[in-house]
Amino acid sequence: MKRLLAYLRPFIPRMSLGFLVKVVGTVVELAIPWILSYIIDDLIPLGEMRPVVFWGMLMILCSLIAWGGNITANRMASAVARDFTRSIRHDLFTRISYLSERQVDNFTIPSLISRVTSDTYVLHQTVGMMQRLGVRAPILLVGGIIVTLTLDPVLTLIMVATLPIVGAITFVVSRKGAKLFKIVQAASDSMLRVVRENAVGVRVIKALSKSSYERGRFKKVNDDLTEKERTAENTMALINPVMSLLLNLGIVAVIVAGAYRVQFGLTKVGKIIAFMNLFTIVLNALMAINRMFTMLSRAAASSARVLEVLDTPDELWEAEPKFSFIPENVPHIEFKNVTFRYSYGSFEVRGLNFRLERGQTLGIIGATGAGKSTVIRALMRYYDVAEGQILIDGVDIRDYATSDLRKKFGVVFQNDTLFKDTIRENIRLGRDISEEDITEAARRAQALGFIEEQGGLDAPVAIKGANLSGGQKQRLLVSRALAGNPEILILDDSSSALDYKTDSKLREEIRLHFGDTTKIIIAQRISSLMHADIILVMDNGRVIGMGRHDELMESCELYREIGESQIGTESGATA
Repeated sequence: MKRLLAYLRPFIPRMSLGFLVKVVGTVVELAIPWILSYIIDDLIPLGEMRPVVFWGMLMILCSLIAWGGNITANRMASAVARDFTRSIRHDLFTRISYLSERQVDNFTIPSLISRVTSDTYVLHQTVGMMQRLGVRAPILLVGGIIVTLTLDPVLTLIMVATLPIVGAITFVVSRKGAKLFKIVQAASDSMLRVVRENAVGVRVIKALSKSSYERGRFKKVNDDLTEKERTAENTMALINPVMSLLLNLGIVAVIVAGAYRVQFGLTKVGKIIAFMNLFTIVLNALMAINRMFTMLSRAAASSARVLEVLDTPDELWEAEPKFSFIPENVPHIEFKNVTFRYSYGSFEVRGLNFRLERGQTLGIIGATGAGKSTVIRALMRYYDVAEGQILIDGVDIRDYATSDLRKKFGVVFQNDTLFKDTIRENIRLGRDISEEDITEAARRAQALGFIEEQGGLDAPVAIKGANLSGGQKQRLLVSRALAGNPEILILDDSSSALDYKTDSKLREEIRLHFGDTTKIIIAQRISSLMHADIILVMDNGRVIGMGRHDELMESCELYREIGESQIGTESGATA
């Protein structure tokens, strides 16, 4: 919680000014019932109109000051809550961006989205409410009691007698509510996961006519969330009726006792009327405090979820490199007895050994789930290996600063992403790349033709490239990878949607213009990697064959089976 309070520290001057305005408006508001009592009991019996008009105008002035002060303070509170939320969302998004893949797997994407959106919104509401009611309600409560004491101490004691009971009930229920709201947020994560899966897989759902099944699945998680919210809200809702019952019983007791006191001349009618107004103010203040406790219960659950992400320690990244020089005469990339396993399953890549000299090409082929993409994730250090070492230029990748390591790569992942922006910005992606380099990269990726047809580099790209074909998206992604002139080029199944002619031209362009770039190509087509210097054949996380194309056709049964199954197509492609 101290971490979250630190985010409010820069706004203390603005909050203090808002609190001051709120205090003035609230205190003036408390003066109105007292003035009313003074007019009824002391001025009206005099029979003079002028002092009644004067004090009546003073009541109107107090009302305007209270109204204006509350509006001004509320606007300032909203601005602080907005800026506080913007700051914490920025840091939360930044922290998520630097989580390791393993940590993201543990949190899950839907949960992280929920924490950035709904949890921070709860904090936004809480900060705003605490500034609006956190000052006003206690002042009205305490100030109202003080003013009533000046009017009639006996009646005040009757009113105050109900407050300890109300406070005890509020405390107990709020503690239980905080736990329930944490369960609600977890259920919200589950619902968000189902919504996200349906949004991403909408084409598959329609193609397989599974809309009714998915509606049922959504209904199940939605009903579960609704039930948990109902339980939490019903628990917190206990406070309102109990509070209303006790306070209204107190009002009845005040009216009865006040009637007797007026009858015996112990108090005056004006004081009873003012007392009733003040009792209403105190009642509203207590109801506001109840709302704050409800909101604080939600905020306690949300703040714990936000802090869980913000306080997650760095798992992979180093602030500074741990080496002072790069060794000479060493392989560009080397895997030494690398073993890697995912934290959420039993699959692992075991005993991986290979070396690549600068400018060489590595091809990786194998069945789906064999571990091909896992090799890339380990190389780029999205995950740390369990055993062994991965070296680039003779230096363990764990000794590189993250920014230095990632700058070495140009990569097209298997399921890569295009953003809603122009073609130019999807290729540049925020990097310092000239217009000439962007155009040249698009030409070499065989993308310039369709880009010109789309309207040039300023043509829009829809979310996830929905306005482009599969082949166009892949060529645009390859353009992005080539534009940065990387040391290491990784193409993970990046030509599956390309025809053989375009694929052949793309490989030829890479061979001619990226001779010094070390290339790693993952593909299902043998034609895409048969010219590689080294080909790894993977099966169930192990390398079962390594060598050149002609060597593997003789020595590796799996590779030979893949080659023979594609031989008709491949021979036509490579002729």
